[in-house]
Amino acid sequence: MNALELINFGTKELRKKKINSSILDSELILSKILKKEREKILINLDQEVCKKISNRYKKLVLRRSRQEPIAYIMGEKEFWSKKFFVSQKTLIPRPETELMVEKLIKIFKKKKITVLDIGTGSGCILISLLSEMKNSKGIGVDISQKAILIAKKNLKRHKMQNKIKFLNKSFNDKFNQKFDLIVSNPPYIKSGEIKNLKEDIKKYEPRIALDGGNDGLDLIKKIIYKTHYILKVKGMLALEIGNEQFKKVSKLLVKNNFRIEHNIKDYKNNVRCIISTYIGN
Repeated sequence: MNALELINFGTKELRKKKINSSILDSELILSKILKKEREKILINLDQEVCKKISNRYKKLVLRRSRQEPIAYIMGEKEFWSKKFFVSQKTLIPRPETELMVEKLIKIFKKKKITVLDIGTGSGCILISLLSEMKNSKGIGVDISQKAILIAKKNLKRHKMQNKIKFLNKSFNDKFNQKFDLIVSNPPYIKSGEIKNLKEDIKKYEPRIALDGGNDGLDLIKKIIYKTHYILKVKGMLALEIGNEQFKKVSKLLVKNNFRIEHNIKDYKNNVRCIISTYIGN
């Protein structure tokens, strides 16, 4: 088969499963298999592809047809104009998280600070922040050892080993320092609502990174409480939150001696991140 025939095969199979991005996904899968840029394949569609490679392509198309996210099949996802390794042990980076990164860079770009990223996953938030904040350093923690292995691969990929450490530990463990900025994209979906998520999310993304307990706020409450001990007075806490959690999380922050500084809305006009300052006891 040639490249065009394979792309047509993949598109047809994915369309049957009502996958909207069927053409693009088919092209991306072929670019992965052939180890060539998608654009180069598209200007040479009559190139022949051997049976062994065709079979590998069809296996990946089958995975996508079962709703597995294209990012996991490709093994990477773009975030902040960088490519990050991902696996089913890490959340797939989302465009709305870039809005939080953008705001924090504006605030801290020229400062020299220490950053803690709680539940770092692929490490995309911390690596993106510190790629722009040239004078700063950070630590990313995650209770998933497999997530930390992916974060370390990304650290090496982006050559930032001198600025960042990734540790397989809980944020409840002891830290021997206090931070200027704590950032987190914690699990914030109510346990009872996991079943209502899209198939590709609930079947493939790590539940531990999605499930925020009965009210969706289990981890958020713990992070706010813990930051009393590991955030400097006048230090900042940036929390990504779920839809309609703004009022509850704001109350929790104010009750715990935080002053709300910024609310960041997503592309649908929902508040998805709160940045607050710890004003001390």
